[in-house]
Amino acid sequence: MTSNFLFQAVIYLLAAVIAVPVAKRFGLGSVLGYLIAGVVIGPSLLNLVGQVEDVQHFAEFGVVMMLFVVGLELRPSLLWRLRGPILGTGSAQVILTAATVSGVALLCGQTWPVAVTIGLTLAMSSTAIVIQSLAERNVLNTRGGQACFSVLLFQDIAVIPILALLPWLARANGAKLSEAAAHGHDSALAHFPPWAQSLITLGAVVAVVIVAHYFLRYVFRYVAAAKLRELFTAVALLVVAGVAYVMQLVGLSAALGTFIAGVVLAESEYRHQLEADVEPFKGLLLGLFFIAVGAGLNLGLVAAQPGLIAALTVGLIGLKFMILLGIGMAFRLGWGSSFLFACALAQGGEFCFVLLGMAGQQGLMSNDTTGPLSAAIALSMALTPLMLILNDRVIQPRFAKLKSEREHDAVESHDHPVILAGFGRFGHIIGRLLENSGFGVTVLDSDPDQVELLGRFGMKAFYGDASRADLLSAAGAAKAKLFVCAVDNEEKSLEIIDLVQKEFPHLRILARAVTRSHAYELIKRGVMDYRRDTLGSALDLGTDILRALGYRAHRALRTVQTFKCYEEESVRELAKHYGGDQSAYISIARQHLQNLESLLREDMKRQHLDNEDAWDTAGPKK
Repeated sequence: MTSNFLFQAVIYLLAAVIAVPVAKRFGLGSVLGYLIAGVVIGPSLLNLVGQVEDVQHFAEFGVVMMLFVVGLELRPSLLWRLRGPILGTGSAQVILTAATVSGVALLCGQTWPVAVTIGLTLAMSSTAIVIQSLAERNVLNTRGGQACFSVLLFQDIAVIPILALLPWLARANGAKLSEAAAHGHDSALAHFPPWAQSLITLGAVVAVVIVAHYFLRYVFRYVAAAKLRELFTAVALLVVAGVAYVMQLVGLSAALGTFIAGVVLAESEYRHQLEADVEPFKGLLLGLFFIAVGAGLNLGLVAAQPGLIAALTVGLIGLKFMILLGIGMAFRLGWGSSFLFACALAQGGEFCFVLLGMAGQQGLMSNDTTGPLSAAIALSMALTPLMLILNDRVIQPRFAKLKSEREHDAVESHDHPVILAGFGRFGHIIGRLLENSGFGVTVLDSDPDQVELLGRFGMKAFYGDASRADLLSAAGAAKAKLFVCAVDNEEKSLEIIDLVQKEFPHLRILARAVTRSHAYELIKRGVMDYRRDTLGSALDLGTDILRALGYRAHRALRTVQTFKCYEEESVRELAKHYGGDQSAYISIARQHLQNLESLLREDMKRQHLDNEDAWDTAGPKK
């Protein structure tokens, strides 16, 4: 038994280590790599791991941990701000998808209880795949990503009433159930009357919130005092496992329970430590879950009924895609975010297997119905990473191209002395400063969404590409005195500056340098009035850090000013060697670093001697 378990562990880990790097190398993402690995080692191909049900139940704990970590990142105040999208987009997706799929099932000859069950089941999407895939793309905090998260959270909550509804649907379909089956085999409340079950369930949720908010803080403090990291990790895992067990005990979703616990603990001072301790286990178990899903795909059934399962898979993805795209546009997400929203959620999910299993246990559906549906759900989950790749490489670039081809705004004729190109996080500060100081500014920005957003706050900007000479002429470049380039794209910034120097040589150019190499290119073009993107704010923070370390205010300011002056001189000097002999450039750069260190040390000694002279002159204070 032990050797068999170790063999399976070796196979799972080996499959992950081989498949995931290969998938990532080809741009397929880690999720698809795990799924492919599962298919290869599963019963349908190499059959190296046998039946996967036990592993899948264990691996589902990865989904539970993922929801706990997501909850840790969501403060209650942020969750409250998301209440609109959660209730709006979430309820719209579940209701519309369930109603549409149920209608199709009725047309295919299913009874209405079975049709409703299929509709509610296929309305679910994969929390694990979607969150992992969006996080890999760094789009979880975008409008489309937030909409996806809102829908997934609503779905996880909706599983609770759906599970409660299944026994009633089974009775309506003529199935005769035992009392235990009517309340679910996993629930310890089967022998309680319905009103008592509701009270106990509500009490369990309240108890989780109270314990997490008031009691666990003292537990973490006590454990942290022992200064044993492994003990804190054990407590973190105990919290997740304990909450999951309590939720399952009362018939609720373990993932939802741990999510609630995570949200409550999001305000705790131990949040970051909890997240760091749980993260490795979450990642490993999620990978195991995806491998188990791939291994559980019944390729024999797919080969036996290819037409039916292909129709179910394409129908499921196509129907959900169109519904989600419509919801995205109805909630004004914009075309780009709506396509991300639709591509990410147009699949079945983990809870589909749970709901289908429960429906089968209660006699609501036979294996002839649940088998093809399970295969279609698994295939739709496997296709999701490919749909997101299609969205990244084909759909989103097309919308970016459409944005760039839009006609620029008709720029109103002004005699403003300043033209500002770029009104993002850097440029809008300059624009506000100048306008509040009484100087007229003509602002140009190539992002129509940014122009529209800032317009709502009363900040006037015009949409247009500042690398077009006709647009600059319309903006009054012939009469202006200064041209400020605050564009965050280095290549575009240099293109704009080259144009301005050629067409409007009288304009004095002041520029934003995004990186050090960008500053080198500006210097080569003779643009000496530049400011590096983060240098000022970094030095401001450095001043505060020196003061926190015991420097007096004047000494901290002097040290930072010395550093800044030498840094700017160094950039101007190194710009002469940038792009030439790399070894010579590195050698000179290292010499500059050593010179700066010596300069700061000499300045420190000088200040120390000045302090001693001042002491000798003034004498000790009485």
